[in-house]
Amino acid sequence: MNVFRVSIRGRFGELDERARAGLRSVDPFDAAFTERGTFSCDGSLSVFTFRVQVPAGPDDDEDDAGLAALAALDAYGHPYEVLKTSVTDMRDIKIRRRGR
Repeated sequence: MNVFRVSIRGRFGELDERARAGLRSVDPFDAAFTERGTFSCDGSLSVFTFRVQVPAGPDDDEDDAGLAALAALDAYGHPYEVLKTSVTDMRDIKIRRRGR
């Protein structure tokens, strides 16, 4: 799988009512890694985790993936502060098959 999976833990800035309503409508159990990105938030909408899947080119590294993830987060237009970012290069993940 030639992708990076990026998780961004952050804190929201001042959200307007429209943004709050949109974030409250997010299913907390639908926090999958997607190319557009998904949010999971606490009930007060103060902190969040943003999960995004970024395509990995042959020369791309974790820094490239982190920048692409921030661009995906910026596309939502919510004010935020990043607390922590983690990047997993799925090209490095080895899957062990049983019975082989």
